[in-house]
Amino acid sequence: MRNQRWYIEKIVQLFYPRRCPVCDDAVPMKEGLACEACRKKIRYIREPKCRKCGKELRQEEKILCADCTNRRHEFDYGIALYDYQSMKESIYRFKYQKRCEYAKFYAQEIWNKYEDEIKRMEADVLIPVPLHKSKLKLRGYNQAELIAKELSKLSGIPCDSKIVYRIRKTVPQKELDVQGRQNNLKKAFNIPSDVVKLNKTIVIDDIYTTGSTIDAVSGGLKQRGIRNVYFITLCIGEGI
Repeated sequence: MRNQRWYIEKIVQLFYPRRCPVCDDAVPMKEGLACEACRKKIRYIREPKCRKCGKELRQEEKILCADCTNRRHEFDYGIALYDYQSMKESIYRFKYQKRCEYAKFYAQEIWNKYEDEIKRMEADVLIPVPLHKSKLKLRGYNQAELIAKELSKLSGIPCDSKIVYRIRKTVPQKELDVQGRQNNLKKAFNIPSDVVKLNKTIVIDDIYTTGSTIDAVSGGLKQRGIRNVYFITLCIGEGI
């Protein structure tokens, strides 16, 4: 059965080549999920990095970025894969141009870099940040859920998209400042009471900017009794 699926996938790729998440051209048959040349253009988050949000730091002696030093976050800590500037065009196509196939590449990249870290989290479930039903209907998919489902296949950690619901339509976060983002997300999410059976969770999203979205979800989960909330995002900005 596995061999049959492999051959079917290869035939599909022959007629409908997979697009590279970096350049968006067709990936050569033997080069996997992305062009080999394009992989060299990606800038990954490296040490030193903030021990709270995972932003890359400019100074090695620092433990936390300026934001995490001056602001209390609801999550325990998180990790990010890419520097935002190097992959922002890729993320844009993924979110707004229906490049759903990128999710498999992103999840594999996360697992390759952070397998040990994810295992140490000992999470019961992966929780994608939800979209409001109106945005989900318009877009047709939740990009965070696509990543979470692919990462679930690799890690064996269940993905559950029904733990957190977005019940209030909000203004796009990119249009607001830090305080505006926090206010924008107040009472935006609903979490059923039966999540108390969970102990540790990982929230999945595509971009971490100020952390307001992750905070809003994490705060709700902790109010329901979940002890530890971690997060994983594809991209994050630079810390100072």
